[in-house]
Amino acid sequence: MFKANLILFALFTIGMIAGNSLVAASAGTLLVIKIMKTPFLLEVAERHSLEWGLLFLLIAVMVPFARDQAGWEEIARTFTTPVGLLSILGGIIATYLCGQGMGLLNVQPEIIVGLVIGTVLGVSFLKGIPVGPLAAAGLTALLLKILGLAER
Repeated sequence: MFKANLILFALFTIGMIAGNSLVAASAGTLLVIKIMKTPFLLEVAERHSLEWGLLFLLIAVMVPFARDQAGWEEIARTFTTPVGLLSILGGIIATYLCGQGMGLLNVQPEIIVGLVIGTVLGVSFLKGIPVGPLAAAGLTALLLKILGLAER
């Protein structure tokens, strides 16, 4: 228990030092849940946080439609411009890679430690956005395939 608290505190500290409130808030929240000895909250977070995070991410992306800042004209333009077509291709590739990442996590769940460390480092020091664990798992799956290290 002390080891887990120490790791969470270290992540909280890294987030604070790097000025990344998302890393600090995430680690701090989990640390408070651990200290309060409420394991059911950890189970709820483990089971539903990814879905909730994706839900709020999709809501954020769709806000321009709700505010009438984007409509049918912009949607049509997406299918008729090079930037629009490349954005569609980018979306297809990203979702494919994330699907590959989920598959990799199901087969090799131990890689989550490296993904978490890489995500925290990327968020804290490269000013990245922490939507990366699934994308990182997908990129890892792709790299493992390219290097011939993928489990069959």
